[in-house]
Amino acid sequence: MKPSKSTLLWMYETMETSRRFEEIIAKIYFEGKTPAFNMTNGPIPGEMHLSNGQEPVAVGVCAHLAKGDVVTATHRSHHQAIAKGVDLNRMAAEIFGKETGLSGGRGGHMHLFDANVNFGCSGIIAQGMGPACGAALSRKLRNQAGVAVSFIGEGAANQGAFHESLNLAALWKLPVVFVIEDNGWGVSVSKESSTSVERNSVRAAGYGMPGHFVEDNDPIAIYEAAGETIARAREGKGPSLIEIETYRLAGHFMGDAEGYRPEGEKDALFAKDPIPQMSKLLLDEGHADEAAIAELQATAQRRVDEAIAFARESEYAPEEEALTSVFA
Repeated sequence: MKPSKSTLLWMYETMETSRRFEEIIAKIYFEGKTPAFNMTNGPIPGEMHLSNGQEPVAVGVCAHLAKGDVVTATHRSHHQAIAKGVDLNRMAAEIFGKETGLSGGRGGHMHLFDANVNFGCSGIIAQGMGPACGAALSRKLRNQAGVAVSFIGEGAANQGAFHESLNLAALWKLPVVFVIEDNGWGVSVSKESSTSVERNSVRAAGYGMPGHFVEDNDPIAIYEAAGETIARAREGKGPSLIEIETYRLAGHFMGDAEGYRPEGEKDALFAKDPIPQMSKLLLDEGHADEAAIAELQATAQRRVDEAIAFARESEYAPEEEALTSVFA
């Protein structure tokens, strides 16, 4: 099923919001970290992983999800959080470590959690797969509607949690969809150097579930594959696996020199930047004109500017609360 005009416009605006949010975060991240880079300095300390280039995955999948559906994601999850409807102001404040953040500033950008839209992510590789199965099982046992989607990177497909989760999901016929974002690199290790199969989608057959491969970061093809698998899960037919060929336009983390990339790879990827391609699709197919595109871009920028202002203006939690709401 092809996406409707309204869905296409939502997909584009959401992709623009994610990209513009990360562009501003990238600039702010280096405040206080130059000329000598020190990860602990500045308004956003610690590591920062950007998802620019991978926006089609988030919108293509999340376009099919309702507020009550569950999403678990990785350390690179800004695009998925935004597409799932996580509060952008509180998300920005969390990244800045502010009291108004999603977790009071305690989690940071790798541990975003918004119970209002059932979204969570983790910095531990493949960690979200088990919880996604648990969420799906809870709905099945209580005869409740809803599905769970677990986003992982291609490197996570070599973790034990991947195989355990696929096995249980298939055995118990859970309403869960596993989505592999294959950007070709696990930190600085290429997929070819770490994975014994060309495509992880073939691994689904070993657990008795359908496996789909979507090539070339195509948001429409992602939407169609996700629609099929999520509908299948809602109908009680069990889990599916989708592997999506996507592209990381930035380094693994902010400050990554990316010396492991072959010469010319980055230029080739930027030539396939999915956001201008999505804009061209909307124009070519008559879904929007230049004025409508500009308005969607302005709306995205407004949301981002408001979120960043909210984060900057928010207060840090009092020092005496540093050890509250944490495991001791």
